[in-house]
Amino acid sequence: MENAELSQVRALVEGRVQGVGFRYFVRQAAAEIGISGWVRNLSDGRVELMAEGKRQDCDRLLSLVNQGPNMSVVSAVHTTWREPSEMEKGFRIKPTAKSPD
Repeated sequence: MENAELSQVRALVEGRVQGVGFRYFVRQAAAEIGISGWVRNLSDGRVELMAEGKRQDCDRLLSLVNQGPNMSVVSAVHTTWREPSEMEKGFRIKPTAKSPD
């Protein structure tokens, strides 16, 4: 895939998004869409994700993230678009981290 075709987005998701299968939902959705990246819980109760792929595929993932799995309640999704970095293929769940901001 040409680098020019790629987009990368970082999203911070707020709401009831931990303890409800949110990370597994994101990983499955990303795998089905075919984009690369990762998702993790943050110590402050949010979920952070980084996704890279075609812009339309990233937008599709963000649309699903805004809905979340059945038990979740998404109150906000803050996104930052970045230059692609050609992440390693696949989408994984990373360990919980401290809040990055």
